[in-house]
Amino acid sequence: MGQALIKTFFIGVLLGLAAAAGALYAFPAVDQAREASIVRVAPNGGNIEEFHINIPMDRIMVGAPDQPNPLPPGLNWPTDAALAGLRTELFKIRNARDTVVGVAVRNAASNDDSNIIDWVLHLPARGSVFINMEPAVREGGYRIGRFRTGSREFGPLNGYMTERWVANSEERDDDAPLGRIELLATYVGEFEPLDEELEAVE
Repeated sequence: MGQALIKTFFIGVLLGLAAAAGALYAFPAVDQAREASIVRVAPNGGNIEEFHINIPMDRIMVGAPDQPNPLPPGLNWPTDAALAGLRTELFKIRNARDTVVGVAVRNAASNDDSNIIDWVLHLPARGSVFINMEPAVREGGYRIGRFRTGSREFGPLNGYMTERWVANSEERDDDAPLGRIELLATYVGEFEPLDEELEAVE
């Protein structure tokens, strides 16, 4: 029952994002100018695009049970016991030039049976992509997940993404980030098998 409720919550979040993206596409509130993509060729085939999230300044929302400092302040998170292991965060995402190019949602849920980590990246004028991550952290401190579905530019693409936390090791002032979440998206083409690609990621 708890796992079904968590999946229902995730589906609701995804449908809400899709509806909002569709509404903005059909009735744009602003001119969605496309930022030039910074893509490079991967050594083992495909193309790579790098994104990152500066923490805490790029975190827009965080919702979790018993969150001591909810963001935005005053956020009222559901207290249902079935959602006790759920954490949802909304971020601005930046490209390799440190320019904000879109938003991303990270959902993490855990219970006695399983752990789930999902990302949804939305880049205005390009589309959205949904990635289901492996819950376990691999050697090197990163997770990996595969593209499950996408819209517009990402619709025909297959691929995977890695997630890694990198702490800021330099001396910080008040305006410097604590660190960043690095997201490395690899596009390996349309309908190509991914099992060997995922095994080869170091």
